[in-house]
Amino acid sequence: MTTLNESVEASSAEAVVETESEVVEQEDNVVVEEPVKVQEALEEESSDNVAQEETPAAPIEAVDTSENQENISSPATSPQPDSESTNNNNVDKETSNSNNEAPAESEQPQEEDSLTVTFVILPENFRHRVDIALTTTMDDVKARLARELTLELDTLAIKNDREVLNGGETLSTLGFKVGDECKLELVVEYKSKITEGLPSLIDVEVEQAQGSQPKLVQVAISVELDDKTYFGGFRNKKSGTIYHHACTQTPRKAKYTQEDRKYSRETQTYQMKSSSIQSKREASTQMDRTGIHLNEEADIEILPKPYETAEQFLKIKVAASIIIQCHIRGWSARRRAAYLKEKKEEKEIFLIEEEEKKRMAQEDHRRREIERRMKPRLASDFEILYDELEAWRLQETRKIKESYLAPTEQHAALQHLLYKETKLLQTIDRLKITANQENQELRIARMLNDMSDSKKWDTTDGNTVEVHTPYTTRAKELTPLYTGLNLQLLTTDERLDVLLHVKWTVKEFNCNLTRELCELIDREADLLNRGRHAKTLIGLRKRISNLFLAFIETPEFNPESKRYQISAEQAEF
Repeated sequence: MTTLNESVEASSAEAVVETESEVVEQEDNVVVEEPVKVQEALEEESSDNVAQEETPAAPIEAVDTSENQENISSPATSPQPDSESTNNNNVDKETSNSNNEAPAESEQPQEEDSLTVTFVILPENFRHRVDIALTTTMDDVKARLARELTLELDTLAIKNDREVLNGGETLSTLGFKVGDECKLELVVEYKSKITEGLPSLIDVEVEQAQGSQPKLVQVAISVELDDKTYFGGFRNKKSGTIYHHACTQTPRKAKYTQEDRKYSRETQTYQMKSSSIQSKREASTQMDRTGIHLNEEADIEILPKPYETAEQFLKIKVAASIIIQCHIRGWSARRRAAYLKEKKEEKEIFLIEEEEKKRMAQEDHRRREIERRMKPRLASDFEILYDELEAWRLQETRKIKESYLAPTEQHAALQHLLYKETKLLQTIDRLKITANQENQELRIARMLNDMSDSKKWDTTDGNTVEVHTPYTTRAKELTPLYTGLNLQLLTTDERLDVLLHVKWTVKEFNCNLTRELCELIDREADLLNRGRHAKTLIGLRKRISNLFLAFIETPEFNPESKRYQISAEQAEF
């Protein structure tokens, strides 16, 4: 078998050939045209070709273009062929030239420096070897690898010692020489269609309670590039679209904790095993013989039972199993019945309690409605009375007008109705006066209690501290005096004692209010000493109570009352 080197040497030894070669560069591949032969070589070559058409040519052995074959190129440039097809064509042409009787003589071209580079493809960790010239740029290398590996060019990156190489760098600039072992990394960055067009944050409107505006919440999108777990799906028969089931990204709580696993079946099931051991206690038997008498009083004669076959024993087991199942099912049924009975009793008790609560609520409502009409205190209570009175008046007026009475009798009935309405209005007015008095007393009592109450401050540890200030202490001293002045059914000595304490309290300040209050206290004490009845002193006691209340509400005498004073600015507002 003739190789490419042998054919070149033979052609150069037999004849001198004028060669004209044309170099075509295409993606670092060089195609060498066949040299032009002299006239005699062409004639002999044509005759040989005719002979080759008649007889089949012998197969040509594959030639290793990377190590053993010398590449033919022009004297100016000598790039290395890249594809096997080019090498095979060159081999065919050269072998055909070597078979000619008068081969042409050609010049021996120079070989360009090249290097076999091993690319480690990441992240798959595959290996791919390529012969690359030392002067080839990395951009051309990437373009070639993209064609050979059918990958997108913008997804490739070439690294040397974990550093990305620029497109203009070559193997020679990186310090590699002919014969060196070169290993580079080819990183393939796969693009995910999921991440394209997705924002990092989205705004989601969350519906709130009815009547309120929706709440705007920002949700961060975290895209995972890992392969999702397949949960099944379905395909639309009309459009052919395939839909996959998905799961939420929210982490869920474990169904069973470590404590719950203690009660599992695996924990409660004990694996039994049998083992044979030698007993430590030796035993023996003694048979009756001549010279030995054995006591047979405690002996028991045991007779063998009838033999049981496997079918008989299985029937016994089945019968025993049925009995056990009957008892288990009966126990389970009784347990279920007891549970249902307990639930039924609880439900009946609950219904009875709910009915009792409803009845009590209706009774309380009816009692409150009667109380609101009998002893009205609020403005809404009097509104109810006025509305009912108006409804009653309209109803009675309609009855009188619809009755077949004479005009004089009808007029008299309307006059009597007006008289009843007037009496009812008077009654309502009296109730309103009484309610105002009670409400005023309650207001004054709440005000005095609030003044004398301690200050409550919240601490950082969550506790509450109660503190009495000098102002609250002063209000606490005045509150019992005002309460004592309004007490009824007091004896003369008790009333005089209360008046004396009030006088000592107000005499600390000298003003018109205190002087008038002291004068009225002296007057009541003089009348009590004379033996006047308490009913004749109602007006005087009322004046004393009102003046002392004014004394309490004055900030100069009771600083705590300043919180209940309305300033001029607040009054104008």
